[in-house]
Amino acid sequence: MEGRSPLSTPCSGPPSRRAFLRLGLAGLGGLTWPELLRRRAEAAPTRPRQDGSALLVVWLHGGASHLETYDPKPLAPSEYRGPYRPIATRVPGMQVSELLPRHARVAHRFTLLRSLAHTGPCHDSGPQQLFTSFPITVNRSKPDHPDLFAIMDQLRADPSRALPNNIGVPPIPYLGAAYLGPAHEAFAVHGDPNDPHFEVPNIGLKDREHVARLDGRMRLRQSLDQLSRQADQLGKRGAFDAFQGQAWNVLTGPKGRQAFDLGREPDRVRERYGRNTWGQRCLLARRLVEAGVELVATTLAGPLCGRVQNWDDHAVNHHVFDAMKYRAPFFDQAVAALVEDLHERGLDKKVLLVVGGDFGRTPRISYAASTGGGVGSGATGVVQPGRDHWPHAMSFLFSGGGIAEGQVIGSTDKRGERPADRRVGVGDFLATLYRHLGIDAEHTTIRDPAGRPVPLLQQSGMPIRELIAAG
Repeated sequence: MEGRSPLSTPCSGPPSRRAFLRLGLAGLGGLTWPELLRRRAEAAPTRPRQDGSALLVVWLHGGASHLETYDPKPLAPSEYRGPYRPIATRVPGMQVSELLPRHARVAHRFTLLRSLAHTGPCHDSGPQQLFTSFPITVNRSKPDHPDLFAIMDQLRADPSRALPNNIGVPPIPYLGAAYLGPAHEAFAVHGDPNDPHFEVPNIGLKDREHVARLDGRMRLRQSLDQLSRQADQLGKRGAFDAFQGQAWNVLTGPKGRQAFDLGREPDRVRERYGRNTWGQRCLLARRLVEAGVELVATTLAGPLCGRVQNWDDHAVNHHVFDAMKYRAPFFDQAVAALVEDLHERGLDKKVLLVVGGDFGRTPRISYAASTGGGVGSGATGVVQPGRDHWPHAMSFLFSGGGIAEGQVIGSTDKRGERPADRRVGVGDFLATLYRHLGIDAEHTTIRDPAGRPVPLLQQSGMPIRELIAAG
């Protein structure tokens, strides 16, 4: 059974005086600014930055049922078939679950991949395989190898940025920078963006007294750095100074504060996404890529999922069909609005939107006694239907990024158990994301702590050819 998700942590509000003086940056594990600057400078980019592309991932923590979303199986036997019917979309021949009517109306602006599979049976191994391509996990809470977001953050390190370039709203669970270090962890944004008092700590400080105190501390830090550097380190002084400038920009500049300020959006736009946590997270993600952030993930979990606050619909957790019916309207509205908004704002060439989760769910319906009553779950002891972990088949949505849209790639068998056509593995999935970001994943390496080159792809793969638009 999946416990209560830590992703529903309330917004921590403005930084305390003690927190401010420590200069801790939310999302970097308590790493102080001087430490951050040093690590960033030491990990200065070894490859030129490539502009013009961004990745936005909407993550369904726990693993959504592909049969109740993007791959309905109305002709499957009763022990597999759920109660929801497929509906037609704007794309001839493409159907989605009746729980997703807004998706159906914008289907010409996305492509469904129905034949993705991996070998990770657990919630940690699923995302870790998909975003690192390493098949074996040793450390369950964090990956042994850096994820795509951390790697790209290192490759595109740029001290002139006014915003962090790897942001999670909040981050995808079980991912991380591993040996690349805390400097490349996602900048974590927790709390509820729909809360009128929502605020991101340590972004665009407005208090003049705090800014003045920060200025004094940074000047003192610069002086101490200059005194302590040895002759062979002087060549890095420019890098240290540049990253100190970035720290100043993030902490005091207006651009960061404006990007996170949903109050700047018209009410009609906020309503379009849905005035709830998921809708406003997706809207905030759009604002961030529009402001120039290249790596953004937002995780849809918490109370809108149902009793156990994620998509892990074992029968002991949720009545899978009741839980899906409860959460689907919030999910449907937020994702459909995001798809449309990216296209209408001309961001669809730059931003690749990817929607998916840990894995699919078992096509055969299971039954067990509920371990607790609540939203999407019967009372304790009531026997209810569920679906369990299923990495052998899952569906992902792709939109924007200049891809060929309005199509379905691959298929599963008549019961939705395994790919029947065009199986896509984690190497293919990851190569596709890297390609969009301008990286040749087959030939690019990073360095491990011993200085050895590590290929980006540990499982061979090629970009998904059907996604590459002609011309």
